[in-house]
Amino acid sequence: MSEKVFMTFHEKFKQYDLGEGHPFRGDRFVNVMKFFEEQGLLSLPQIILVEPEPALREDLLRVHEEGYVDLIFRLAEENKPYDVETPVSKEILEAALLIVGGAIKCGESVYGGKAKRAISLGGGYHHAGRSYGGGFCIFNDVAVLVEYLRARYSVKRFLILDYDVHFGNGTSDIYYRDPTVLYVSLHQDPRTIYPGTGFAWQIGEGKGEGYNVNVPLPPGTSDNTYLYALNEIFVPLAEEFKPEIIIANGGSDPHFADMLGNLRLTVKGFFSLSHVIRKTADKVCDGKLVLMPGSGYNPTILPPCWYALAAGVVGLEDINIKDPYPPPEEPPHCRKVVEGTINELKRLLKKKWACFR
Repeated sequence: MSEKVFMTFHEKFKQYDLGEGHPFRGDRFVNVMKFFEEQGLLSLPQIILVEPEPALREDLLRVHEEGYVDLIFRLAEENKPYDVETPVSKEILEAALLIVGGAIKCGESVYGGKAKRAISLGGGYHHAGRSYGGGFCIFNDVAVLVEYLRARYSVKRFLILDYDVHFGNGTSDIYYRDPTVLYVSLHQDPRTIYPGTGFAWQIGEGKGEGYNVNVPLPPGTSDNTYLYALNEIFVPLAEEFKPEIIIANGGSDPHFADMLGNLRLTVKGFFSLSHVIRKTADKVCDGKLVLMPGSGYNPTILPPCWYALAAGVVGLEDINIKDPYPPPEEPPHCRKVVEGTINELKRLLKKKWACFR
């Protein structure tokens, strides 16, 4: 329990506010910090809370094409949206650069020996690719962190676990042919949700074949089935791949009360998920872990879910937080569908991974 956990937060994160009536509002950051404080998380001796510096242009250019970066800066100047659901302004850009800077600071803290694990609060903008944005995302901080660690600390093997309800098409595209990054995503069946891709058969290409692992889950999937999928796929892959660091991204949108998804996780489910991630990191990469909780579209449920995720990473043994009301039951077909998907995945991946033979 005495191991240090680094956390990045800046007042200006709240400027990442996509406007009235938009599901992504900037008050999420303020509400979360207030909730963390109420629960005593920020006063724990192992938490080091730090304000990040903004990411530099060179950090962005390790991932994004120059023309795309120029476009975003120009749109910010002109106060014009990137697309219908992803506005851009000077304030949003300033916040985005600070959030990406937070991810970099977390990586630095873990590799600079200041902390064992880190929480990049508000991170995980996984819909941005090398030359495109969308889905509320303009820069992919997950990939920027990977490339920063590769350039600065010569890290050679990364495992990204994406547990957002939506498939991280940007992150997946960036690393689809890259065998140094194992990308594992658990998300709602793409036939039923944005961005409409992330199928089990999409396993990577060329040298990256077998390093892109999608676990699509039917609407209604709840804690037990979700954790079953996590333990069947993520854990054995992590043990065999032996990454040097695990980067995990996703917020509260797989919760049963979230407006933009149809999975049925509970607050307790998020805590269990976080525990599995931390214990796996302890086992395979000396505990090196960066958690990036950023998503979620029900303002009531977001703070307790982010807290459950953070508490699991910090190493708390228990949290005394309940859901506002009981979760709906998992539809009876869900478990069978997920078991079928996992069998199919193991069949697709067994050529590459001994753990699935």
